[in-house]
Amino acid sequence: MRKSTPPDVRAPRDTASATVELEDVPFGRFHLHVAVAGSGGQFSDGYILGIIGIALTSATDDLALNAVWLGLLGAASLAGLFFGSLFSGALIDRIGRHPIFAFDMPLLAALSLAQFWTAAAWQLLLLRLLLGLVLGADYAASKTLVSELAPRKSRGRMMSVLAIAWAAGYTIAYLVGYLIAQTASGDRPWTWMLASSAVPALLVAAARLGVPESPRWLIAKGRAQEAAAMIAAKIGPHVTLPTAPATSSGAPAESGSLRALFAPALRSRTVIACVFYLCHIMPYFALSTFSPRILASLGVHNAYFGGAVYNLLLLVGAVVGMSVIDRLTRRRFLVGSFAVAAVLLLPLGILHDLPITLVIVLFAALAFALSAADTLAFVYPQELFPTRMRATGVGAAVAASRIGASISTFLLPVVVESFGIRTAMTGLVLVLAAGALACYRYAPETSGLKLGSQ
Repeated sequence: MRKSTPPDVRAPRDTASATVELEDVPFGRFHLHVAVAGSGGQFSDGYILGIIGIALTSATDDLALNAVWLGLLGAASLAGLFFGSLFSGALIDRIGRHPIFAFDMPLLAALSLAQFWTAAAWQLLLLRLLLGLVLGADYAASKTLVSELAPRKSRGRMMSVLAIAWAAGYTIAYLVGYLIAQTASGDRPWTWMLASSAVPALLVAAARLGVPESPRWLIAKGRAQEAAAMIAAKIGPHVTLPTAPATSSGAPAESGSLRALFAPALRSRTVIACVFYLCHIMPYFALSTFSPRILASLGVHNAYFGGAVYNLLLLVGAVVGMSVIDRLTRRRFLVGSFAVAAVLLLPLGILHDLPITLVIVLFAALAFALSAADTLAFVYPQELFPTRMRATGVGAAVAASRIGASISTFLLPVVVESFGIRTAMTGLVLVLAAGALACYRYAPETSGLKLGSQ
């Protein structure tokens, strides 16, 4: 007769096998809700930023816009993003990720609707700046919250959904603007383009209902019981929580400040996060915002069609980026994406009289490469910083990128008008080369990293 195993011997083994660490929980319905809520915000962000390029083309005569005004309006939201992300990051590390994540979308909707009644360039400039401020806060809050709720093995793909949503919002904004431009029969169709961004913002506000605070932030603030209760309710009681990082006194570590980002322990990571994001986003935004004008300058007669192809390839590139981000090491993806984009852009800067078909092919391939690399911007900065400094670090990286985006978006139409399109393209090639060299020399590897182990 087979001897049965005593119950008291089996119990500990069954209990142990039933528990799982927070970052090793399989992707489930809860994570899907978080991904949809976070990616919805990125869709709305992409839409708001994407609609301005085609709207400005339609608004030029109504608002009497010259090259300087075009640059200012194109860069306004990016400048607002700089201040919003820079100063909201430290606030989010102090008060939590959830307050801003839950309530910024209704404000975006109200500001979007206000653009419909714009009567002067300065009014539109003010609204675009305010939109940028709110978007900057959402960037820091949503990226941080989603990354801290994502399982480790699927973090790259889950965060890449945000990049796809951003590219989808940017692309759909262009297509909606193009449709309005072709079908609108009344005056000032650009006001309908700009006001349409209120629709996704309101839908996202509803989708974010029920998304909780980050358990990592709660634990870092000494609120482990709240974190445990939340995880038990949303995922299950079998999940073990990470421990809070402690100071030398044994108390939970305090949230950092902007100054703490440049302390010896984090200085190099802060610099490379800012340099990577800045060098990536400068060509991304400048080329995307003014794609119809750039293509026209390069001799493409149907610039709107070429711009539509460019924006569609942004979406395709984001999907491909999601499929490879967890298969390549972070460093290989960083350096390789910069190099490929520079090689694709170089012929547009140094060669004359290229066939129109080749110009469109190179421009579309460039959109694909830049968008695939954009998935890194939604993953890599979060992996460089500890929980108590994550939103602050992400906010600083986003702020640095928006400095570059604002400068490149403002300067591109001015440089094209003063020195020609090829000078502008060559300048962007140099930016991409600088990004490749900086990442090759200084970027740390973070593939497979647990967020609490920095």
